[in-house]
Amino acid sequence: MVREKDVCWEYAEKLDGNKVKCKFCLRVLNGGISRLKHHLSRLPSKGVNPCSKVRDDVTDRVRAIISSKEDGKETSSAKKQRLVAEAKSPGNYSAIKALMSVETPSPIAKVFPSIIHMGPSSSNDAENAERSIALFFFENKLDFSLARSSSYQLMIEAVSKCGHGFRGPSAEILKTTWLERIKSEVSLQSRDNEKEWATTGCTIIADTWTDNKSRALINFLVSSPSRTFFHKSVDASSYFKNTKCLADLFDSVIQDLGPENVVQIIMDSTLNYTGVASHILQNYGTVFVSPCASQCLNLILEDFCNIDWVNRCILQAQTISKFIYNNASMLDLMKKSTGGQDLIRTGITKSVSNFLSLQSMLKQRSRLKHMFNSSEYSTNSYSNKPQNISCIAILEDNDFWRAVDECVAISEPFLKGLREVSGGKPAVGSIYELMTRAKESIRTYYIMDESKCKAFLDIVDGRWRNQLHSPLHAAAAFLNPSIQYNPEIKFLGTIKEDLFKVLEKLLPTSDMRRDITNQIFLFTRATGMFGCNLAREARDTVSPGLWWEQFGDSAPLLQRVSIRILSQVCSTSTFERHWNTFQQIHSEKRNKIDKETLNDLVYINYNLKLAKQTKMKSSEADPLQYDDIDMTSEWVEETENPSPTQWLDRFGSALDGSDLNTRQFNAAIFGSSDTIFGL
Repeated sequence: MVREKDVCWEYAEKLDGNKVKCKFCLRVLNGGISRLKHHLSRLPSKGVNPCSKVRDDVTDRVRAIISSKEDGKETSSAKKQRLVAEAKSPGNYSAIKALMSVETPSPIAKVFPSIIHMGPSSSNDAENAERSIALFFFENKLDFSLARSSSYQLMIEAVSKCGHGFRGPSAEILKTTWLERIKSEVSLQSRDNEKEWATTGCTIIADTWTDNKSRALINFLVSSPSRTFFHKSVDASSYFKNTKCLADLFDSVIQDLGPENVVQIIMDSTLNYTGVASHILQNYGTVFVSPCASQCLNLILEDFCNIDWVNRCILQAQTISKFIYNNASMLDLMKKSTGGQDLIRTGITKSVSNFLSLQSMLKQRSRLKHMFNSSEYSTNSYSNKPQNISCIAILEDNDFWRAVDECVAISEPFLKGLREVSGGKPAVGSIYELMTRAKESIRTYYIMDESKCKAFLDIVDGRWRNQLHSPLHAAAAFLNPSIQYNPEIKFLGTIKEDLFKVLEKLLPTSDMRRDITNQIFLFTRATGMFGCNLAREARDTVSPGLWWEQFGDSAPLLQRVSIRILSQVCSTSTFERHWNTFQQIHSEKRNKIDKETLNDLVYINYNLKLAKQTKMKSSEADPLQYDDIDMTSEWVEETENPSPTQWLDRFGSALDGSDLNTRQFNAAIFGSSDTIFGL
């Protein structure tokens, strides 16, 4: 029980006997926690070698603890009597100040009387600041992942420059003055982005969500090469099945942006796709309506998961992950065996999580086997659990690993395609080739197994034919220089008809199409600027739209059309969704002022997130997976209806911030009814 009471245990590891191991220099000390304190304090006493790697703030804290222990012989009542006597001496202000500190608790102590005495007080300013920030997070039930926000550190640095006495803005000032000012700044950035629409055009993204109360929310975003902007959110619950009302809604959005600027509208299958699409195509001759590529690719992966042997493989893998992630000591041992890496992954959808986790498990195959055969595992109390037998049997089953290998090989081309279309960049010129190569990879992998090959290809062809194929995708592939001039590409001849349909739509009169045939010839034969060395070298290194802008002057009409086509995205999955926020906006309980304020907040919030995502496009972050493991997923959760805090119990004393499911922290701990912005 001493270990839990002494705060210095966070700097040490308990070993057998009366030994401890310093977490900074890894030195093993005899004599327990007392000698560790003198080791960390770097004080020349007790015959303990000082730590060479301990941080200064830790040293200061430990010295304060040692000092407080030595002074502890003086009882609080005796200390108070002594201070009273000293305070009677004229001019003894230090004693008066000390007396006040004894008698009058601080404001934080009044609110958090138990927390404030959990550890000794420290004179270290940095530690006091961290404590105050931590209390702010805990009191207001803030998600720990907020500390990763770039604006979090910027805020702290800005406050530190204000010096002593700075007071933060009040709730009213935040809700009025600063909300209006920041919204104006964000709107100004949006207007600057609109300038490129005359050249590149833009895509309207209609992202739809329905809840268990049959409410339907539609988020409208506008995407162009520079970035994607959040336009507005609409509650369409009352007319979600009414084609005429939905068509009027889309009309209003198109008019907001200007019909001459809109190249395509992407909507998911949740909407009354056929009816709305027919209305748009009939009333806006140059606007295309396209399906969401990421949704189609995810449905393909979902269909893969429903194949019997694939589903069985996933369930077996989940048996192993559940056993590990629901036991603290097993989780520690796994992290030790994998070098601190997680065994599973949390993707943007359930099917993506399945295949990413299988990939990860395949990479850790040898380490997993070694872990379950290690002496450290055999002495673990969990090695006697019934699940242990099942896990070992699965790990030793070669058929299981062959199935995992197959799942990874078949899914990888589609995950690659999903990454390409989900990153928010113009990818309309790539989707046709990505799907073609994915199908070829299936044929190659199952060259000796016609039955399995047909099963997977039927799924892909069915989704492609009924949902994803679009003339705009085919035309974009034809105009993409990396595809057009690639001798390995065989499908160009089959998509010319789609190209001509698109050109007739964008150039509706014969006068507008007067020289288009000659310009197509110049492009396909790499004549003029199309064939210069710079153009050849840039075919695979710059975006297709930029390539046409730089080297398409030999065919000005085709250049203008190609830039508008190739500058479009092909997916709705370009940003992280926070539907709880939108639910609050459209709540009937909120008055008009609150609803307007929340609309402004969401407009700012999403556009800031989209701006951050644009800056991070070149980073190594995988757009398909989250940083934090979803502790409520089927790869972890054992019970069907867990209590809100049951998932915390599995960690025991090993719980730390890196294991928390911060992505669903608010919903799991505080409930979905808590307000987000405190309105």
